[in-house]
Amino acid sequence: MSRLASTLTFCACAAFTAFTTFASAGQAAFPSRPITLVVAFPAGGGVDVVGRILAQGMATRLNGSVVVDNKAGAAGAIGAQFVKRAAPDGYTLLMAPTTSYVMSEKMTGAQAAGYEIAKDFKPVATVGELPLVMLVSKGSGIVSYADLAAKAKKEPGKLAFASSGNGSTEHIVTEWFREQAAVELLHVPYRGSAPAMADLFAGEIQIMVTTSPTALTNLATGRIGAIGVTSTQRLAVMPNVPTFAEQGLPKFVASSVYAILAPKDTPDAEVAALNTALNQTLDDEAVKNRFAQLGVEVVHSTPAEARDRLQNESAKWEGVVQRIKAANR
Repeated sequence: MSRLASTLTFCACAAFTAFTTFASAGQAAFPSRPITLVVAFPAGGGVDVVGRILAQGMATRLNGSVVVDNKAGAAGAIGAQFVKRAAPDGYTLLMAPTTSYVMSEKMTGAQAAGYEIAKDFKPVATVGELPLVMLVSKGSGIVSYADLAAKAKKEPGKLAFASSGNGSTEHIVTEWFREQAAVELLHVPYRGSAPAMADLFAGEIQIMVTTSPTALTNLATGRIGAIGVTSTQRLAVMPNVPTFAEQGLPKFVASSVYAILAPKDTPDAEVAALNTALNQTLDDEAVKNRFAQLGVEVVHSTPAEARDRLQNESAKWEGVVQRIKAANR
């Protein structure tokens, strides 16, 4: 190679190195600004509490800021639609009770819901699993599954169960219970879980299925009782409440799954960084203890495992919802 060619080659390489170094320097490390974690439910509820624990832990591990933004309404649809439309850059995330979203979408249809949970979002991580608890009013005289089944069969359709609305987790899971127990119950939908719980306290309705954190909070009042949990084992925070399997209903196993979702086109690199921060947060002993106090089981996952879990949830509940809709035609 001539001296001139060698000189030109050296200059070209030096220029390329300088350009790539400059370009890399111009790309700020992720995250370079605050991340917004959208909670599509009211402040103080189970989804909000878990979301705030995760937001604090993620902020510490990402050396940044994670802001919780409550966008409640329409059974979580308002917040989900907001995140669906957000820029897919990793800076807007959804704290998602995916079981609830799957059920709502299957019940109302994707067009009415305004999203397709398995298509419009990119799972970052599955973070927790919440067993459900069946609560009863003190005045009902029900203290076990056997009591409930006997009363329901003696007077079909008289016992009423509450939900936070058609297609909600409380609704679908209790309908699934009704199907397995072969009993007739009256569904009374409310505009949210708070008014439903108030009527359970008052004895206006007799039954309500809810997540373990909500159950724990309201059981403390002494105005309601718990007759069973939907997990495969008793909960450490409720050791005296039996599973339904123990009481003769072995297939009645259900949980509410929590995940962090991003808009569907969010780059893999940002998703990976967020996933690492979330899993590190879930490894923290203080977080584990807080989750345990809430009755939430910690779940670790990769983005791929979270995607598979979401797809499995969608397939599982679609059949249940379709049977409910067919029965109510």
